[in-house]
Amino acid sequence: MTFDDSSLPPVLPDDAASLAAVVAGSVLLPGDAGYDDERAVFNLNHELAPAVIVVAESAADVQAAIAFAAGGNRPVLVKTTGHQMVGPAHGAVVIATHGMNDVVIDAVSHTARVGAGALWAEVVAEAAKVGLAPLNGSNPTVGVSGYTLGGGLSPTLGRSHGYAADHVRSLEVVTADGELRHVDPESEPELFWALRGGKGNFAVVTALEFDLFPVPRLYGGALYFPGERMADVLQAWADWHPGTPETMVSSFAVLRLPPLPELPEPLRGAFSVSLRFAYNGTAEDGERMVAPLRTVAPAILDTVRDMPYSEVASIHNEPTEPLPYYERGIMLREFPAEAQEKLIELVGPESDTTMWIAELRALGGAWDREPAVPNAVATRGLPYSLLGVEVGPLSQENQLKKSVAALLEGMRPWQSDRRLVNNLAPEEAFDAAAIYGPERYERLAAVKSTYDPGNMFRANHNVVPAD
Repeated sequence: MTFDDSSLPPVLPDDAASLAAVVAGSVLLPGDAGYDDERAVFNLNHELAPAVIVVAESAADVQAAIAFAAGGNRPVLVKTTGHQMVGPAHGAVVIATHGMNDVVIDAVSHTARVGAGALWAEVVAEAAKVGLAPLNGSNPTVGVSGYTLGGGLSPTLGRSHGYAADHVRSLEVVTADGELRHVDPESEPELFWALRGGKGNFAVVTALEFDLFPVPRLYGGALYFPGERMADVLQAWADWHPGTPETMVSSFAVLRLPPLPELPEPLRGAFSVSLRFAYNGTAEDGERMVAPLRTVAPAILDTVRDMPYSEVASIHNEPTEPLPYYERGIMLREFPAEAQEKLIELVGPESDTTMWIAELRALGGAWDREPAVPNAVATRGLPYSLLGVEVGPLSQENQLKKSVAALLEGMRPWQSDRRLVNNLAPEEAFDAAAIYGPERYERLAAVKSTYDPGNMFRANHNVVPAD
């Protein structure tokens, strides 16, 4: 099933007016005031150019947008912040959900119910008021729904609790037929399975309910060392982390950061390596565990401390304002000494790489275990996630892509075919059967044929409906 959505005609003003008459939010065409703001995404090297944007305020607005798209055989793309977009959405109906950002915390049941447009920063802040924490990502500006539908690899609590998708209790979605559905293990078991890990292929989420955990504080932060000491730091961490409890999450990063004023002075324009930690336990135990790594080399910056959970974004300290970049990630089956040496060759002090960030996250623990209600997440049993990030304008796109490709191709001997869909590049060639595994993919395709037989939700890393 192939589509050439670039040949779809523009949406006429009269048609947009009829849609606006049934939408409480805004309906915007190219050239309208607000259209450019609503099509902007977090990555400044990508932009959306849809036929029409519906800025939704409710599930009813989403239903109206989907009915309109169905009438013109147009694809539908959902945008909260646009941290991960796939293509320019030519001819599409884009549903902007940022106005649907209600966050309701139930301190008794340890759950959150959030709207489709909620960001992790908003959920973390509200949950922290009652001593609870979600399985949030490293960047506070990422949208909850897209992150969760793609699995959700929390660098704070994931190793002890699993993927964010594992802890979804229910979802409210609008499917391609325009129906608003409450989806949980009893009401729609196959759709519930597919939504959690299948990314945006099956419906538009309008709200979701998920578990929170009683974690008011963490011992966490980062140790930064001179980049020239990469080999010592990497070997020490690779030997250290397998012996840590599941309550300790850690990662290793190689950083070549630009001279930006918002960066701490020791890191500004510097080549460094970093170890990131999040330990759900006492500060005393955390300090004892981290102590051996503090002696590997002289640290140029040490931010590891006891902190309220509300401050966990400081661990990775990722950019929160839009910037131009290119990123792509793979999963590794193993990370033996030969792989360590290869990583040092590719991005270490003797390399000629311009890589902004090369990050290796250690997984295992609950990330390997099937949840009580299984889902479509495909990466269980894979011990490492490797992500390459380059920063630069669109005029340098080819060089940015080559730089990231050099890292990932160099690590190919240890790569798994299965991938985390949240770490795929926007226009990357997508072998869904390999990424999900054949059996999981066949099941996803069957669910797709039931709930989206016309492939309305195709402006993504697409699962094609089964024949």
